[in-house]
Amino acid sequence: MTSATNTLSTGATDARLPLGGLLALAMAAFITLLTEILPSGLLPQMAQSLGKSEALIGQLVTVYAIGSLVSAIPLTIATQNWRRRTLLLIAIGGFAVVNTVTAISDSYAVTLVARFVAGMSAGLLWALAAGYAARMVPDYLQGRAIAIAMVGAPLALSLGIPTGTFLGTLLGWRWTFGVMSGLTVLLVFWVLAKVPDFPGQKRGQEFGLKTVFMLPGLRPVLFVVFAYVLAHNTLYTYIAPFLEPAGIKDRTDVVLLVFGIASLLGIWITGVLIDRWLRELVLASVALFGFSALALGIAGTVPGVIYGAVAIWGLAFGGAGTLFQTASAKAAGNAADVAQSMLVTTWNLAIAGGGIVGGLLLSGLGVAPFPWVLIALLIATFVVAWAAKSHGFRAAAARL
Repeated sequence: MTSATNTLSTGATDARLPLGGLLALAMAAFITLLTEILPSGLLPQMAQSLGKSEALIGQLVTVYAIGSLVSAIPLTIATQNWRRRTLLLIAIGGFAVVNTVTAISDSYAVTLVARFVAGMSAGLLWALAAGYAARMVPDYLQGRAIAIAMVGAPLALSLGIPTGTFLGTLLGWRWTFGVMSGLTVLLVFWVLAKVPDFPGQKRGQEFGLKTVFMLPGLRPVLFVVFAYVLAHNTLYTYIAPFLEPAGIKDRTDVVLLVFGIASLLGIWITGVLIDRWLRELVLASVALFGFSALALGIAGTVPGVIYGAVAIWGLAFGGAGTLFQTASAKAAGNAADVAQSMLVTTWNLAIAGGGIVGGLLLSGLGVAPFPWVLIALLIATFVVAWAAKSHGFRAAAARL
C-alpha cells in the first residue's frame, strides 16, 4: 500500500485504487446515513426543544425515507445528461443546507420539510455512489472500489450514531447537526480535489426505466435486495421487544454494538474477496443470515445464543449492500445509475415493509414468529440468487 493509493498487480498490469476519491465517496455515504438516523439518538432533546412528542420527532426519520423513496428514480432519470461530479456536489451540498436549517429551526414544520429535502438528496446520492466508484477503476477492481465507497454506511451505524448521540447530550442536538454541516462543507472541497469528473449520457442515448428493468440479471438482483432487506428490517426494527423474553431488553445497545462490530468485519471480508467471489459471497451472506434466524428461532430466549446469532447476522449483513450494488452495477453496465436508483427505491420499500410486517407480527402474535418469517424470506432469497448464475449473481470468469 502506498501513501495515497492501494496497488494491485494483475498479470502484467498494475492498477491503483484511487483511495482519495473513494474515501470521499465513503464520507458522503457516512454523512448521508448519519443524517438519516441521527434523530433516533436525539429524540428526547429534539422533542423538548421543538415542543413535540418523541413519536412526532421519530417521523423526521420517516419523512427522510419517504423523500429518498419518491425521488431516487425520477431525479436519476431526469439528470442522466448532467456531468457526474456536478450532480454529486449538488447532492452533497443539499445536506449542508438542510442540516443547517435543521440546526437553527424552531419550527417542527420547517424541520419536517428540511428532512424531506434531505431524503431527496440521499436518494440521488445513493443512486450515484456505487456507479461512480465503479467508473473510477478497471472492471476487475469494481467490487473492491464499491466496498471502499460504501464503508461509510456501517461506520455511521456503529460509530457515528453513538458519537452523535454523545455530542447531542454534551453540547445540544443543534450543535450536532451544525457539525454535520461543517463536515459536509469540507467534503465538497475534498470531492473537488480528489474525485474525477465523468460525462453524463449523451442526449438521445438516455436509458428508459423499462429498458433498464428488463436488462438480464437486474430483476433477480432487485428481488434478492427486497426479500433480504425485508427480513433484516423486520427484526432489526423490533429488536428491543424481541430481546425481552430473554431478559436483555435493557442491553439492546450492547446487542446492537455486537451487530455493528460484526458488520464492519463483514464489509472488510467483502472488500477483500468481492471481485473474485461475488456470487459465493451473496449465497454465503444469505445462508449465514438464515442460520442466525434459525438459532434465534430454536433458542431465542438464551442470551448467549442471541449474542452469537446477532454477531453472525451482522457479519452476513455488513457486506450485503456492497454485494447487491456491485451485482446491480455489473448487470446494468452503462445504465448503472438508473439501476442503482431502482435498488435504492427497492431498499427503502423493504425498510418500510419491514416496519409494517414486524409491527403486524408483534401486535398479533408476539415475537415468537419473527425468526420463522425471516427464514421463509431467506429461503426464497437463496433460491433466486442461486438460480441467477447466468445473469445477476454470476461466478467470476477467472480467479487469480
